[in-house]
Amino acid sequence: MSVDNGHRPEATRETAGPTRVGVVGVGSMGRNHARVYRELADAELVGVADMDTEAAERVAREYGTSAYDTEDLLDAVDAVSVAVPTSAHAAVVEQCVDAGVHALVEKPFVDDTAVGRDLADRAESAGVTLQVGHVERFNPAVRTLMRILPDLDVVAVDARRLGPPVARSLDGTVVSDLMIHDIDVVNAVTDARPGMIGATGAADGDYATAQCVYEDGTVASFTASRITRRKVRRLEITARQCLVVVDYLAQTVEIHRSEVPEYVEEDGTVRHRTESVVERPFVETGEPLKAELGAFVEAVREGTEPLVTAADGLAAVDLARQIESIIGMEDAIAASKEVNR
Repeated sequence: MSVDNGHRPEATRETAGPTRVGVVGVGSMGRNHARVYRELADAELVGVADMDTEAAERVAREYGTSAYDTEDLLDAVDAVSVAVPTSAHAAVVEQCVDAGVHALVEKPFVDDTAVGRDLADRAESAGVTLQVGHVERFNPAVRTLMRILPDLDVVAVDARRLGPPVARSLDGTVVSDLMIHDIDVVNAVTDARPGMIGATGAADGDYATAQCVYEDGTVASFTASRITRRKVRRLEITARQCLVVVDYLAQTVEIHRSEVPEYVEEDGTVRHRTESVVERPFVETGEPLKAELGAFVEAVREGTEPLVTAADGLAAVDLARQIESIIGMEDAIAASKEVNR
């Protein structure tokens, strides 16, 4: 299929003005993408598109832009965010590749990893940037963690993503909806392939735990819940040197170390004491979505590889699907696809 050379990355880099962007799918996430694009200095929000034309027009009015159908929007922009239901990701990304339009695709990247690999190959051949929307990679606390990691000998990772039932429509199981965020982060932490996997589920698929031993020996535990009455977004990394605790919500990082034990004399009595030392690296807080979209626009403008590539997105989907299969979530996956059809 032919590709419109006017949308090649080379043409975008040569453009002195802001990158022309759009949003396909204006549900709760797509609406936020439109909001953030309006705030980026290097981006011009040209328009939005959605099968629900009234929703598209409403969001367009809210953010001072235009409502298009998808084909016309792709003719007018350099890059788009794809925020449609997961079952429609592949079809929309295919349209983007054929039009030579760069795409940031919300997580999970695709339903079918074979289809995703084909799309990634075609995008590379066409010079189209594909970034997958694993927004936690742009959480300031995670970015700080990644700077610390080279000095650590990681042994184990424990990820917990818990929360109450939500009012929004659910796109996928608790694994592909919530746990997949932590799967992507842990994949980046270990930079190794997952090996042995175990998993269990409860509460009709709204609660899941998984354990994975990566090929580098790192042991990872994941817990995701849509029934817990307190919202928790926490990552703990056990290293030989220390314990690192990341709070996604508070955007904080704590490094727990223990000093050498000592014996002290108090009132004639010898006591044993171990003093714990907690380091709190500076974290420059900010909105992860704004950092994510800003990085996407920069990758498009500079022709550089995005932080979260299609290969990263496929690796996360692959592990999520294995976990769902072990738990026996096939019926829930099929039902989700039917709802979003």
